[in-house]
Amino acid sequence: MSQELKLRIYSGIVMMAVVISATWLGGISFRLLATLIGLLVYYEWSTICRLSERSIRGHAFGWLSIVLVSANLLFGDDLLTFPLLCGLTITALIPVFLRRWSGWQAGGISYAGLSAISLAAIRGEDALGFAAMLFVFVVVWSTDILAYFVGRAIGGPKLAPSISPGKTWSGAIGGTVAGILGGSAVALSFFQTVAPWVIVVSLLLSIFSQIGDLFESFIKRRFGVKDSSHLIPGHGGVMDRVDGLVFACFAAFFLAILYASVAGGVVNTLGGFLFGL
Repeated sequence: MSQELKLRIYSGIVMMAVVISATWLGGISFRLLATLIGLLVYYEWSTICRLSERSIRGHAFGWLSIVLVSANLLFGDDLLTFPLLCGLTITALIPVFLRRWSGWQAGGISYAGLSAISLAAIRGEDALGFAAMLFVFVVVWSTDILAYFVGRAIGGPKLAPSISPGKTWSGAIGGTVAGILGGSAVALSFFQTVAPWVIVVSLLLSIFSQIGDLFESFIKRRFGVKDSSHLIPGHGGVMDRVDGLVFACFAAFFLAILYASVAGGVVNTLGGFLFGL
């Protein structure tokens, strides 16, 4: 076994232990993890897009925005965190329209801020949130792992050759099926039943996790980088590890908002929404 593979395995075990422990503990522990992910994602995004070279003021505003969102997520009112992020993103868009800042600046604020917010919203503060977060983890991880192995075993037409040449339609379909089965297994283990809604949500989260993977590949290809950073030994950067996860969380977050606004339903917790409770 090569030294690089050993390093990858050891760091993977450490990451898994930290994530699962914080998810189990919930509360401030998981919020700290979510805000740390948001801060590191913004750091990597700003580095990839070279935001400091485009505008020092824009770069400073971006960091201020993410710090404010993180502080409110940890110590403020949950109901204000998302509107705060929206306000900061809109503020960053004004100089974009005036051609003073790059559009990647506003994109980084929204991407990193929403990463932290959606993760914290799914975990929530109760046992249902723990089940919901595990549900999302398993859907995303099952999708990622099986997409890789099915794609290598079957091959076939490329999914998006100009963005990620290694991905195939067979892998995408295999990963989606695995995501549905994984999500259904989590629901069955907690509730002894699998509602049709759970299958639909698993399908959507699996698809969006793959879109998130392609999105990050597009960003890296656009700016000519291989890894988002070298923060995680053997794994590259944080964005490399959470690209599919955060997009799945985005999907869950906005599906709940869409349901509440269009269907007139009330979403008490995001965890309850994911399981159709």
